[in-house]
Amino acid sequence: MQNVFIFHGTLGHPGENWFPWLKGELERLDCKVIVPQFPTPENQTPETWFKALKQYENFLGAETILIGHSLGGTFLLRVLEKYPAKAAFLVSASAGILPIKFIEGDTPFLEGGFDWQKIRSNCKKFCVFHADKDELVSPENGELVAKSLGTKAIVVKGAGHFNARAGYTKFELLLGKIKEEL
Repeated sequence: MQNVFIFHGTLGHPGENWFPWLKGELERLDCKVIVPQFPTPENQTPETWFKALKQYENFLGAETILIGHSLGGTFLLRVLEKYPAKAAFLVSASAGILPIKFIEGDTPFLEGGFDWQKIRSNCKKFCVFHADKDELVSPENGELVAKSLGTKAIVVKGAGHFNARAGYTKFELLLGKIKEEL
């Protein structure tokens, strides 16, 4: 059984956007899918998010697949600084390039930069999605994340922030890329 994590972003929760749909699709493929609820926006720090993740620590490992949306993608990078994974999928992840709508909440996750070398040594497969026009996290973030991970960003026209507001209650392109790793 393949362990898969989906990390939500600022003001997010496990039941929003394409998360429930993707969880269901992956469970049909015999995956164990964990979608933790992180504290947001109050007490939103890397420390409190790692504390929430701790109860699932035994499901993290070199064969785990990680998926992060928005600040969840930024947190995913912090997770890869500590844990190995099989593959990582980042959707509209923030890397600190303004404009970012919720920069105050993202700042604690961005402080000190990222240990890109450690992240790349802990995971060999990366897939970065960003929209051509994202009203919450500027598209330049996707380019920076992809370049830093040694991959190319998949830029999707008209996808907004890949959230329900932009019509993303399903995310077929992401599911297809994940299936390549199962």
